[in-house]
Amino acid sequence: MPYRSSMTDHVERRRTKGQLEAEISEAMMQFQREQMGRGPDEAKSYILGDLILVRLKNVLTPAERELLKTNEGRRLIKQMRNELLEGSRPALEAVITRVTGCRVVSLHTDISTRTGERLIAVTLDQNLEEQLR
Repeated sequence: MPYRSSMTDHVERRRTKGQLEAEISEAMMQFQREQMGRGPDEAKSYILGDLILVRLKNVLTPAERELLKTNEGRRLIKQMRNELLEGSRPALEAVITRVTGCRVVSLHTDISTRTGERLIAVTLDQNLEEQLR
């Protein structure tokens, strides 16, 4: 079940860096399941100053893995996955804001058609790592 809280909970509730990274990972897996119909096998998040780096492993569907057999298929997967993320970007930013209490400044992503891994980098309006000390 994804973490649900109000913005005031972030001030009242102290979490360690590891706990917050785990909450971000779980929220990202839930978001992927809701948006793509299937989530990654594994997610790991890293808080680095005002940056969050999320690594999602094995995000491709069986149909997408079939498409990987051609250059055109690989191009289509990257294009489709980027379009889907852009379409759901406001919802993804809301998830990050809900979990961290920070506003998203920018979001960058890429997917590897070789490994089926997706990286998402999120820049925040605050140094989250410093706040957790």
